[in-house]
Amino acid sequence: MHVAMILGSSAALLVFIFLLVAHHREIPDRVRLDRGALLGSSSVAERIKPVGEIAFAAAETGPAPAKNTAAAATPVRDGQQVYQAACIACHDAGIAGAPKVGDRSQWAKRIAKGLDALYASAVNGVNGSAGVMPAKGGNAALSSAEVKAAVDYMVARSK
Repeated sequence: MHVAMILGSSAALLVFIFLLVAHHREIPDRVRLDRGALLGSSSVAERIKPVGEIAFAAAETGPAPAKNTAAAATPVRDGQQVYQAACIACHDAGIAGAPKVGDRSQWAKRIAKGLDALYASAVNGVNGSAGVMPAKGGNAALSSAEVKAAVDYMVARSK
């Protein structure tokens, strides 16, 4: 009786293992077919393609075409806009010896030297015992005209 139970259990185990192996042998084929159906569509290729491409033009030997400088020129900001963007950080608080805008006593000596001296100091910068000022207020992107407009704005508010 024990022998029959052992043989029956062994036969059942062998049948179970056979069915399990047969089932798992079919899975890779089904997965491959399903994957091919899913990934073979063009929509996946469209979804994963790069957003843009870089095109390198061949070097030209002729002269470069003239640019329309009128359209490319940026408009000059007025003095108040430049002051708000670049100057207010130092000239509102008086940092590093900067004369506070509106303080007539601090500006009187500078105004007495003339506007050309103020323009030169603002455009080229100052590094001396009276204080430190970076050229163009530390913003190299400013044009000389914008810096001069900011100086005019500060002088007008400090007279």
